[in-house]
Amino acid sequence: MAIDPQEAEINKLLDLPEDEPIILLNLLRFAEGDAGEPQFKKYVAHCLEHGPRFGVEFLYLGKGGHVMVAEDGQAWDAVWLVRYPNSKQFFALLHDADFKSGFHLRGGSLVEAVLQVTTPWDVAA
Repeated sequence: MAIDPQEAEINKLLDLPEDEPIILLNLLRFAEGDAGEPQFKKYVAHCLEHGPRFGVEFLYLGKGGHVMVAEDGQAWDAVWLVRYPNSKQFFALLHDADFKSGFHLRGGSLVEAVLQVTTPWDVAA
């Protein structure tokens, strides 16, 4: 199961305009026991410490609840929406040594994840 993005997928963000925000949708499935949710909480604290230096806003973090429409296996333990001011700041954070020092907290806490980059959609236009 996928947990971490591949470098090629990360590099596709270079095609995004540098002056537009990115909202990253995180769908998360935790590992069992102490390696799961408790460790992910440590990763959240790590992100809250380092993300603001790069203009990152943590918009929403919620536990998965009642699934109204989904196929089997599509329920998630948590959803996290994170706003980056632009692709340049996203890359700066990913390559920051202090931030990278906490990657193990995320990787060790999950058994599966979906990370989907979203950009603003003006439906009024």
